[in-house]
Amino acid sequence: MIELTIRDILSACGGEWTGSPEMLDCRAEDIVTDSRQAGKGSLFIAFRGERTDGHKYIPDVLQRGALAVLCEETGRPGEPRIVVPEVMQALRSIAAFNRDRFRYPFIGVTGSVGKTTAKEMIAAVLSARFDTFKTPGSMNGQIGIPVTLMTLSSDHEAAVVEMGISLFGEMTRITKVVKPDYAVFTNIGDAHLEALHDRSGVLRAKSEILLGMKESAVIFANGDDPLLAGADFHRRKVLFGLGDGCDVRAENIGRDGDAGMTCTVISGERRIRVHVPAYGDYMVYAVLAAAAVGLELGLTDEEIALGMARYQTVGHRSRVVKTSRCTLIDDCYNANPTSNAAAIDSMTKLPGRKVCILGDMREMGEKSHELHRYIGEYAVTHGVDLVVTEGEEARYISLAAGEKGLHFPDRPSLLAALPELIRQGDVVLVKASHGARFDNVAESVEKL
Repeated sequence: MIELTIRDILSACGGEWTGSPEMLDCRAEDIVTDSRQAGKGSLFIAFRGERTDGHKYIPDVLQRGALAVLCEETGRPGEPRIVVPEVMQALRSIAAFNRDRFRYPFIGVTGSVGKTTAKEMIAAVLSARFDTFKTPGSMNGQIGIPVTLMTLSSDHEAAVVEMGISLFGEMTRITKVVKPDYAVFTNIGDAHLEALHDRSGVLRAKSEILLGMKESAVIFANGDDPLLAGADFHRRKVLFGLGDGCDVRAENIGRDGDAGMTCTVISGERRIRVHVPAYGDYMVYAVLAAAAVGLELGLTDEEIALGMARYQTVGHRSRVVKTSRCTLIDDCYNANPTSNAAAIDSMTKLPGRKVCILGDMREMGEKSHELHRYIGEYAVTHGVDLVVTEGEEARYISLAAGEKGLHFPDRPSLLAALPELIRQGDVVLVKASHGARFDNVAESVEKL
């Protein structure tokens, strides 16, 4: 149940209550933005979107037993509506009101690649000691963050919030809601270049997180990323990475089977041997970020190691599946040049013929063709045996792969060809931007 009452919500956003006065001290069971998920006791947020207007679903939501609706339109007399001038602004005000009720540490996680992985790893480590709130799945944007922060409760003892942006100004809005005590920068890569132009622009946009942070806040940054290592955040900065100049480093990095890694985390005189049940060499950066945060918050070596061992992957992120035909690496939640190259590096270390099935990398801007070609060249020069693509931009990947490249004009033809393309014992990486919807490609490979 949500701790905020309707009276609290009205106080936070200045809305008008059109329901019964007896309901003012009621609390919602959950918060939904999709009318199909609404049920008894729900608070429904009625957004006006590009494809549909949530206001037209209000009668259905109320008929399902929703407690109340946050909206911009007054309905019939007595309907339980919280009416505001602008729903998005009201949502941010309510979330900020709820966040301000708590004094436990808030950790914001941002970066171009690996935000969700780092968020999950940090939460796993902190959960070894604290009752830790974390933003679920990829609820990391302008709507997802405020909605999830409304569910913060007094039962929690720490909060880890993934903060994703694609435009200048977006981080400013969400950091003033989250107000992190600590910020983790995973890296600065070629993501959302259509709006942010270049890596320097990406850093500027991500650094807006500082506008919601006190001068006493601590920044954890990837010390192997030149832009982050050299950035002046005007706050204490803790670097994590593999370089000698990093405050928290890793040594003796190894693999424990196809889907696990081990390493020794080093910080000053401390040596922490950890095992993580996850695939990918790049996972070491999430490990180091989580260890750095854990060390800062006073966790013991045993607690940090225990938290790492409890880590679980989320959705279609570096999920390794052993099928009767092949080893599938399902990493099709998102993609950009940095993450694609890292995924290729990791998959080439597994035994078997290497097959990449790649889709479009979205929001690459005017250099999109060039960046897609780069991935095709990177794949063949790093040991990939077959590069299969589908998508308007992805065809430049297969073109750059030359004789090892194979492009399909549409999804049905790609799916139909999979039984012939994938051989016994292959290692198959499936990766594309979320909007490319490659989930069904990974599922089809898994069923072979």
